[in-house]
Amino acid sequence: MDLLIIAYQLNLLKKKINENTCAILVEPIQGEAGIRVPSEGWLKELRELCTAKNILMILDEIQSGLGRTGKLFAYQHEDIIPDGLILGKALGGALLPISAFLSSKDVMQHFKPGSHGSTFGGNPLASKVAAKAIDLLFEEKLIENSEKMGNYFLSKLRQINSKAIKEVRGKGLWIGMELNTSDVNAKDLCLMLLNEGLLCKETHKTVIRFAPPLMISKDDLDWAIDKITKVLRTI
Repeated sequence: MDLLIIAYQLNLLKKKINENTCAILVEPIQGEAGIRVPSEGWLKELRELCTAKNILMILDEIQSGLGRTGKLFAYQHEDIIPDGLILGKALGGALLPISAFLSSKDVMQHFKPGSHGSTFGGNPLASKVAAKAIDLLFEEKLIENSEKMGNYFLSKLRQINSKAIKEVRGKGLWIGMELNTSDVNAKDLCLMLLNEGLLCKETHKTVIRFAPPLMISKDDLDWAIDKITKVLRTI
């Protein structure tokens, strides 16, 4: 079934490509859409399509990058290399806003001073903070912790027995709990969790997104799981 879905989706993309297409820009995992993880092999097929059509494959990893999914970048789960990478948010270490675009010399040589603007780019202080934030990912083994604790959190959430839960999905410490719309509104559930001391964010009225800090411990996750279970039992 996954292979059929991949083929169908890629066929839709192929129909959109013409002689003026220079790149395809996608999120390797959709964030605002509700932590939607593509079928295994989808990014590889997309990489092959872009290569065959001689167009750039650009990935938006503003949310999924820098350890969030248990890898430094989410595309590494598919063992591919994109032509361009967009970063932000976590790049500033939760201290200063900064964004970045990474690519090869072949691509970047076409950018001249003044030809590309960025709201949060080029700030010397923010750049220094970003460099340290990246160092800490490795020094504190936050990427490994994201993978280990994320697998634990995902498994525990999937064990919760509640008619309100439709699906639990994600990678690393980036998890979406999709709800059956007839039972509860995601925003209402987030407010109930807030009253228990747990912060989370809803999207599209049907999905609760969990994105705990990458240094979170098992004890902290167990506390969170107890609160989530408690609230779901009231529905």
